[in-house]
Order: sequence, then C-alpha cells, then structure tokens
Amino acid sequence: MKRKGQKKKLRLKVIITTDIILLVILCGALLAKGLYKSNKEEPQPETKTESANKEGQKPEKQETPEVQETTITISAAGDCTLGTDEGFNYKRSFKGKYDAVQDPAYFFQNVQPVFAQDDLTIVNMEGTLTEETTREPKQFAFKGDAEYAKILTAGAVETANLANNHSFDYGKKSYEDTITALEAEGISSFGYERTAVMDIKGVKVGLAGVYELAEHIDCKQDLLDNIASLKEQGAQIIIVSFHWGQEKENVPSDVQVELAHAAVDNGADLVLGHHPHVLQGIEEYKGKNIVYSLGNFCFGGNSAPSDMDTMIFQQTFTVKDGKLQEDNVTNILPCKISSAYEKGYNNYQPILAEGEQKEKIFERLSEYSQKAQEAGDRLAQESAVQDKDENSEKAANNNLICSIF
Repeated sequence: MKRKGQKKKLRLKVIITTDIILLVILCGALLAKGLYKSNKEEPQPETKTESANKEGQKPEKQETPEVQETTITISAAGDCTLGTDEGFNYKRSFKGKYDAVQDPAYFFQNVQPVFAQDDLTIVNMEGTLTEETTREPKQFAFKGDAEYAKILTAGAVETANLANNHSFDYGKKSYEDTITALEAEGISSFGYERTAVMDIKGVKVGLAGVYELAEHIDCKQDLLDNIASLKEQGAQIIIVSFHWGQEKENVPSDVQVELAHAAVDNGADLVLGHHPHVLQGIEEYKGKNIVYSLGNFCFGGNSAPSDMDTMIFQQTFTVKDGKLQEDNVTNILPCKISSAYEKGYNNYQPILAEGEQKEKIFERLSEYSQKAQEAGDRLAQESAVQDKDENSEKAANNNLICSIF
C-alpha cells in the first residue's frame, strides 16, 4: 500500500512538472509572438523618397477634399393684403374678387413661375386671416378668411413677415388666427419676437421681422435681440425685414438708414423694407443689400392706387464649405401690382412689367437707389466722425487720469 502511494505521488509530480514546462513553453511562445508583432508594427521610419525608390513608384498624392458649394436664390415681394376693410365697396374689393373667381391660384398666377423656380419666397403679410368681428379703432382694418392662405401656397410663397401695423387689426386673437391659418397651409411666419430658421438645401436661413413705426429708432434693441437669437440657432444667412418709413415717400428716412446699417453691422446679410406702399431705392452697405421699400404687391388695401409700380427682388447666396461667400448676385424684376393697370384699377393680380413700363420702373429704381446710397454714405460718414470724436475724448480722459496718478 505504501509503494502504491509512492507511485501515485511520483505520477502527480511528473504531471505537475509537465504542466509547468508546458506553461513556460506557452508563455515563451506568446512573448516571442508579441515581440515579433511589436517589431512589425513599429518599422524604422523612412523618407518618402526612400519609400518611392524602394518600391520603384512615385509617392501617392493625397486626395483634395471635395468643396461643398450650395447656391440659394431668395425672392422678396412687398405688401400682401389678402383681405379688405369692411367699409370698402364689395364688388371692387379683394373679397369680391375672390368670391368671383373662386380660385386661390388666380392672384399669383402671373408671378408663380418666378417663385416656383427660386428656393425661398418672402412677402409681407399686411392684414389678418380671422373670423374676429371687433376691430381696432383705426382708419383701415384688414381681414380675410383663413382659406385665403391658400393663395400664398398656390403662388409658391413659403414665408411671411407679420411685424406690421395691420397684424393686430382685430385684436391679439386675429394675429394668432393668422399664424394658425398660414401654418395650416405650410406657410411659415415670423415677426416681433418670433424669429424663424428655415432649412433650405441644407443651409440654415434665419428670418427676423422688426416693427419700427411705434418705437422708431428705439426698436434697435428688438433688432439686436432678434439677430442674436438667429445666431444662437445657427443661422448661416440672416435676413431682416423692417416695417418702417413714411407712406408714399421714395427716399428713406435717417431712421431707416440708421436701423439698416445697425442690422448689417450686427450680422444681417440682407435687409428688406416695406410700409411706404411705393418703391424706394437699394443701398449697398459693406457688401450687403438694403432694399428700403418693395412697395405693394398683392394688395387688397386699395382698389385703385395711383402708383402701381412694384418689383420682385432676388438675391442668390453662395455657401461654400459652410461659409457664406461675398459674391452679391442680385436680380430685379420690375412688376405692376395689377394686370389691369392700363385700365386704372387693381384686380389684385401682380404681373411682370414689360417693354416701356419695365424700363420706366428700372429708371425710377436707379434714381431712388442713387438717393438711398447718398443718404447711406452721408450717415456712415457722420457716424465715423462721431466715433472718432468719442475715441479722441476717451483717449484724452485716459491721459488726464494717467497724469493725475
């Protein structure tokens, strides 16, 4: 029994010894493999020339990343009053025309092909789409049915400014009803504290609407807040729409110019204006366009206005690798607010001007733009002198403080 036990112990020692030897061999193999792999992964550095000579080939050229470039064409038109004042003659009113034609596409049919080919169309929606009956105590209060929003959809219009003096004609509820009616037809809106950022072909276009008529230059803070908000939302192109100026004036006021320059100074890439109901000129300031007044467009506020000239302003923006380019490509399309302009009445159907009428509108715009540019240059010079004087005074004060201490 003792001998059997000794044999058993001997076999156990042999097994353990064998296991140890195998374990040592395995560890050695793994270590050798690791060293080999390490040497393989860390070859001696060699120059591109040596590598090319070694392989007998030219060094490979690194591929240049493809430039991402996007162009976006934006169209802007003026005042669209899709409704009427209750005191207007029904037969000659916008409502009377809508009831007669029973076709939302009628109103924009002459300009729809233009808007359908762009990437974004902006108008000023001057009036309400509501069933409210209590109007504000004012000379003119405009409203239309909610279904009138289909007019914009049929006309290939995508967004509307609501910051103007007719957006609350039937109270706060009428303003809210207008937003709802537009949204129901896929039309976005913006204005006052409501900004909008639209994704156009992968580019974020920011829209802000500022109402100047109540606060005048004091609305500048609203402007700055809106631009800051759009920047926070990642807008790559910023467009500011102002409701400002004096009615029937073809030259912008100093307040308009100051606000427009402030908009550009703080990040606006395009400034649009409306309210005068007539055309005003276009100023180029620091490479950006300021369209002081687009005039009327599909305007239910007057059945026979004395001035039926208007325009569609277009600008094509280029974004290259996420950065807006400074190419400033524009196109102006002279229009009449009525296809029946020769008969002297408004049928609420804007049309592209042709021939002599087209040339006359271009001439007017050229004259007004020269005056707008002069007004802008004058104000810019005055502002520069004022800044210089302020800096000089500040420097003098600093020198005085230093001399005291």
